[in-house]
Amino acid sequence: MDNNYGYPYRYPNPYMYPPNPNPNPHPHPHPHPPYPPQDPYAHSHTHHAPPYPYPYISSHSFNYSSYPRSPPLPSSSSSNYTAPFDYAYPPPAPLHQLVPSAPPSYPYHVPPGSHHSPPQHSLSHSHHASLLQHGSSSHYYNYYQQNTPHEDRPDLHSRHNSFSGPYWPDTSSSTAVGGVSQTSGGDNSKPSAYPRLDDLMNNVKLSDNHPTPPASPPAPAASGQPFTHSISVSKLQQKKEDFYGHSNNSFSGWGSSYPSRVNSGRLSDYSGSFNGSMHSQSMQIVPVQNKGSLRVLLLHGNLDIWVHEAKNLPNMDMFHKTLGDMFGKLPGSVSNKIEGTMNKKITSDPYVSISVANAVIGRTFVISNSENPIWSQHFYVPVAHNAAEVHFLVKDSDVVGSQLIGTVAIPVEQIYSGAIVQGTYPILNNNGKPYKQGAILSLSIQYIPMEQLSFYHQGVGAGPEYIGVPATYFPLRKGGNVTLYQDAHVPDGSLPNVLLDSGMFYVNGKCWHDIFDAISQARRLIYITGWSVWHKVRLIRDAGYSSDYTLGDLLKTKSQEGVRVLLLIWDDPTSRSILGYKTDGVMATHDEETRRFFKHSSVHVLLCPRSAGKRHSWVKQREVGTIYTHHQKTVIVDADAGNNRRKIVAFVGGLDLCDGRYDTPQHPLFKTLQTIHKDDYHNPTFTGNTGGCPREPWHDLHTKIDGPAAYDVLTNFEERWLKASKPQGIKKLKISYDDALLRLERIPDVIGINDTPSGENDPESWHVQIFRSIDSGSVKGFPKDPREATGKNLVCGKNVLIDMSIHTAYVKAIRAAQHYIYIENQYFIGSSYNWSQHKDLGANNLIPMEIALKIAEKIKANERFAVYIVIPMWPEGVPTGAATQRILFWQNKTMQMMYETISKALVEAGLEAAFSVQDYLNFFCLGNREAINIYENISVSGNPPPANSPQANSRNSRRFMIYVHSKGMIVDDEYVIVGSANINQRSMEGTRDSEIAMGAYQPHHTWARKHSNPLGQIHGYRMSLWAEHTGTIDDCFLQPESLECVRKVRAIGEMNWKQFAANDVTEMRGHLLKYPVYVDRKGKVRSLPDQEEFPDVGGKIVGSFLAMKENLTI
Repeated sequence: MDNNYGYPYRYPNPYMYPPNPNPNPHPHPHPHPPYPPQDPYAHSHTHHAPPYPYPYISSHSFNYSSYPRSPPLPSSSSSNYTAPFDYAYPPPAPLHQLVPSAPPSYPYHVPPGSHHSPPQHSLSHSHHASLLQHGSSSHYYNYYQQNTPHEDRPDLHSRHNSFSGPYWPDTSSSTAVGGVSQTSGGDNSKPSAYPRLDDLMNNVKLSDNHPTPPASPPAPAASGQPFTHSISVSKLQQKKEDFYGHSNNSFSGWGSSYPSRVNSGRLSDYSGSFNGSMHSQSMQIVPVQNKGSLRVLLLHGNLDIWVHEAKNLPNMDMFHKTLGDMFGKLPGSVSNKIEGTMNKKITSDPYVSISVANAVIGRTFVISNSENPIWSQHFYVPVAHNAAEVHFLVKDSDVVGSQLIGTVAIPVEQIYSGAIVQGTYPILNNNGKPYKQGAILSLSIQYIPMEQLSFYHQGVGAGPEYIGVPATYFPLRKGGNVTLYQDAHVPDGSLPNVLLDSGMFYVNGKCWHDIFDAISQARRLIYITGWSVWHKVRLIRDAGYSSDYTLGDLLKTKSQEGVRVLLLIWDDPTSRSILGYKTDGVMATHDEETRRFFKHSSVHVLLCPRSAGKRHSWVKQREVGTIYTHHQKTVIVDADAGNNRRKIVAFVGGLDLCDGRYDTPQHPLFKTLQTIHKDDYHNPTFTGNTGGCPREPWHDLHTKIDGPAAYDVLTNFEERWLKASKPQGIKKLKISYDDALLRLERIPDVIGINDTPSGENDPESWHVQIFRSIDSGSVKGFPKDPREATGKNLVCGKNVLIDMSIHTAYVKAIRAAQHYIYIENQYFIGSSYNWSQHKDLGANNLIPMEIALKIAEKIKANERFAVYIVIPMWPEGVPTGAATQRILFWQNKTMQMMYETISKALVEAGLEAAFSVQDYLNFFCLGNREAINIYENISVSGNPPPANSPQANSRNSRRFMIYVHSKGMIVDDEYVIVGSANINQRSMEGTRDSEIAMGAYQPHHTWARKHSNPLGQIHGYRMSLWAEHTGTIDDCFLQPESLECVRKVRAIGEMNWKQFAANDVTEMRGHLLKYPVYVDRKGKVRSLPDQEEFPDVGGKIVGSFLAMKENLTI
């Protein structure tokens, strides 16, 4: 092969960027100090991540053992909370001392407790009338408002220069942190029947006194009276009904703290509208109320939330309530006898759902039969939402679903300065009235913007203090080795050499070769999980190898040798084998076929259905079992550790061991139909006779983990196996039960996780962390008491505990990115809450929005940043089908939301003339085309396909897409995530498809360590992938964030697309195609003028909105 790839590498010259058109970021006369303040322990050249960064997790509730927590309330029993990390920070000051003159700064990534630890809290105590003053240093942050979407900002031009003004202090009043002061009095401000929020805030007067509150919370005066917190109890009681019916009230909750006065001339007015329908637990539709002049602001950072307790909730169990009313009408003696037999009151089962922009970001656990529930639950949640309010929805959990009791709404304006807002609030129905008098919710909330979260500002941290992605089920494991794979097989010499930092060249792994060898050399165990496992698949297909040896034969042989072989395969509900009647199933996973093959062998096969938790409603159980899958793909074996010892090695990624997956970087269409793909033809796009048609090439990513993190992959298998193998039905009557798992602690020659070498001094060692999307319905080992879930960093769902650390890992990596992001994924759908349409869809993962905001942040800072995203040309299957068209439609909406966000950032920075949106973000797909080979011998049996059919067209044009099945992301050449999870709601939510992934980096090959481009294994992996896709290597690839590189790669993609779509059949050298849509400078995404449908196979490229069940397609 000709080596024309330009070694040694030459770094291109630094790029000159246009000067910042607004060099003064603080045009107002009193600029606020920079956030965060300089770390006193940081050095200019050796800046390390803080030793214990404050953890975050989406929808996550957890506590920490080493900082003060909300103490148990008088009516509650104490629970012990533990956490895997210790955070040694000084305890917070008592609440009465928390009187900062400015919002707190967080040089240590917001240590828990140092700014927001809840005080001793009881609704029967006067705590909620405590005061928290804020001085004049509370500010709006320019960045967030400048990136508010245009469609939500009709007054863009007037607002463009409105961010320089801070909140002006209201020095004549102090501000209560929730609650209501009972000192009588008022103020002389002008009354208004429908006061604006600005006017309401100007009239706030709070007392320093701490009287005991009444049994039910008072409400502000009716219209026509001054809006004030200083008002007597009697007046409040008299006017309560008027206030709750006040349709234009700007406050949905009573007693909120508002730190300072809003300058209405500097802000735009928005009406928060939250219409839509409920499709999944990730969406929460809030009753529409007229909020007057609430502003929609961008929340980008973290929310620190405590949900304490509720009081006086109504009894929503109408059946039992009706019985109680009936018994109450009986004669006294009879009624007393009946009531005497009802020892336990049957009432509401409340929980609280927290939502921003109708997207659920947190959920408490359900407390059964309680009208005065105490949660004392903590949430630290990443947010990237444009919203007017944060909603706390109090709901009653029922067998058939849930019932809304009422809502507490906190205006985003109140928390935007970073102040702690806490107190007790009436729970209101959709008419703004309390569902029940005295029904109240106690909570606190604080917003920490991205610029104050220094944890995200330094990429992957250097040094032993770095803990990886915090607050996850599995911690960061240090030491070991990682092998990164592209495709199932890479023949020697098929890709160009990539030079690494060590002076060595990158070595491409051979995935299925290595899996075959690992299984062959196992002595103790072989554990396999898969969406599909086919016993007939041949892992080795090179000439000279035993290529006819199938996976099934290999596993049977190893089992006969005494190796414990366990297969955990998703049970496709549409495939059946009953009394000789066999169905293959819609997904053709071969699950029943594989089970039958191993039936009379010593190989254990468990077909595992995707089951919902027992406490879920019947409808939810049917949906989960029918729509969702077990999607993990792992192979776990024991391997030689030297000195006659064995260790655990694990393979994790996107490749299932089944048909259609074997491929090489050349991705042939026709050339191998009579050789390596002779018995492995796979192309679900075609129906009917496929003779002479191209196969569907397959591109994927996979990894091998050799080190302590492999034991976490083993733990995942054991937890799943124990759950799936648990006796059900009549099998429970068996006296003994063998789960078939080996107890490694009883096998002396297998080393444990703590015995694996750390490799700290090895410059090629790795740090690895395992992430999952999975819930308690699929694993055994999650705590049964949801109060204990916090200690394992699990999220509370309704009647289920969730590990959604894959989503957490993606968000953390994107936020920490400093130069570029490269993604390959089978799907790319998310952040629907910020789409221009279909906001209520429920595809609420943050990943697309976080990427768009990262680019916007870099544009504002006048820094280069680039994102490359590779997806399939269309989802696997028939592109004209309803499900495929709907997925393409959602994908198009995701793209457009991102491009529009970038376009607005360019306009606000004054750079729209210098750069286009595609100078920062580009989408690609892969395709191949083979010229006619006169020696090609393709036999066609049966009736030929009809003319102009997809089969005939593809056979004549000799082209087809390469299916991108990858699920990976590379950040800054220093961090990589690879696994089974797609970027959509199914894979990220944790309650849908079960997934597993690994995140890894080499501590000696990071920007923080090198202060320059890392050239370790991750760099070699990315360059090798780009060489496969583009057919070349260019010097500019060394700086993927550079404008030269972005435009070069895009030009290659555009040139390849023209070749792919042309009428003339020519051999393609590169496979990277610019995704076939047109993106204008304002970010609108449309079809290409001359290509509205996919070549040969049809189907609209931008998709179609077709009515079908959303949970299937997002």
